[in-house]
Amino acid sequence: MDFSVWPNMSYPVEEILDLVRWLDAGEWHGFWFADHYMGNTGTTEVSDTPGHECWAILPAVAAVTCRMRLGPLVAPTSIHHPALLANRAATIDHLSNGRFVLGLGAGWQINEHHAYGIELEAPGRRVTRFEESIQIIRSLLDQPRTDFDGKIHTIRDAPCEPTPVQERLPILVGTGGDRMLRITARHADEWNTWGRPDGAAERMTAMRAACERAGRDPGTLRCSVQSIVVVTDDDDATRRVLDGPGGERAIAGRPTELVEMLAAYREIGFDEFIVPDWFMGPTATARREMLERFMTEVVGALD
Repeated sequence: MDFSVWPNMSYPVEEILDLVRWLDAGEWHGFWFADHYMGNTGTTEVSDTPGHECWAILPAVAAVTCRMRLGPLVAPTSIHHPALLANRAATIDHLSNGRFVLGLGAGWQINEHHAYGIELEAPGRRVTRFEESIQIIRSLLDQPRTDFDGKIHTIRDAPCEPTPVQERLPILVGTGGDRMLRITARHADEWNTWGRPDGAAERMTAMRAACERAGRDPGTLRCSVQSIVVVTDDDDATRRVLDGPGGERAIAGRPTELVEMLAAYREIGFDEFIVPDWFMGPTATARREMLERFMTEVVGALD
């Protein structure tokens, strides 16, 4: 199983670039960055939390690294036109010499859509928009010209030049909904979800069923999962994390306990585990020390 890092979009730019240089020099497999414009409040309430724009950060990351994969986790098709996403992806694939992964989602965050006047459509139409977008993007990346007539998008004799460095630039879909899983099974190269091992296992079962209904071998779909990680020898701290808000998306405990949880993810069939570093300390130094501890004491002890 591979291991990647997902930093908070609010960190200063130099801190992000210092982090990716360090990750790239080590054993980390990839770097992911959120494609949002503000912190989530769950409502139309605006957040003033700073957040660097994903498509400005990723080219910089590509330029200062040489080994890791990188991509957005994930780009909402409710906001981005598919032609823009395809052309951005192809260019960053050149900047990274073939290391880019295009992460896509249908879009969900209420406050950023509301604040910027971007319609957050009803779920059915939003997923229809996504389904058309992923087909258009795949064609633009793979074919000399693309034509598409859909309910939402119409594309005419459209190129995407230069083409990506990779023969097939991977498209990842971050989702858990059943209709989105079916679309993922038909059109994506990779799939991503959140959760502790028990919840992630349930979604993996649903994903495999979607592949089988689509006539696809589930083994051809790369699968990644992320969960908040807290490495601690304090049992009370572990309970506070797991019983608190978001506990269903967190793993916490001593290194030996976390080794067992990672082994469970691997047994379920996940190929990649992504570490959001947001709860790993209040400073860049503290977070890096915790990432190092995770890699040394947890990943290093995984058989």
